[in-house]
Amino acid sequence: MNQNPPRPVELLNILRQLILQSRQRILRAVHLTQVQTCWDVGRHIIEFEQGGETRAEYGARLLPQLAQTLTGEFGKGFDERNLRNMRAFFLAFPNRNALRSELSWTHYRLLLRVDEATVRDWYAAEAASENWSTRVLERQIGTL
Repeated sequence: MNQNPPRPVELLNILRQLILQSRQRILRAVHLTQVQTCWDVGRHIIEFEQGGETRAEYGARLLPQLAQTLTGEFGKGFDERNLRNMRAFFLAFPNRNALRSELSWTHYRLLLRVDEATVRDWYAAEAASENWSTRVLERQIGTL
């Protein structure tokens, strides 16, 4: 049997789909790497300033110093507020292997607003399985 090669329009559609899928995979890999980096930064801050405890006597002085240096080197994503979020992220999600690859750092920052761990885990699971955007997750947290 002699199969006809795809027409240019069909080939173009195939290539578009291939490129879009590749971009999605790249974006997901970037999000996952950012989430894991934020978790690791939070872990290192906790281990250094607090010896694994939730409070440290000198922690209030450490974060502004770290933020100033890291922001100078890497930009606004490492300001004091975001470092506090990273520290809280590590405490709220202590198992790095349980982090959801479908969720971005923005998703996790929103989840930090939920105090109860079981409720927070439910929102994380729903956001991942239902492919919620951060806007949808924020709305769901605000209404339930």
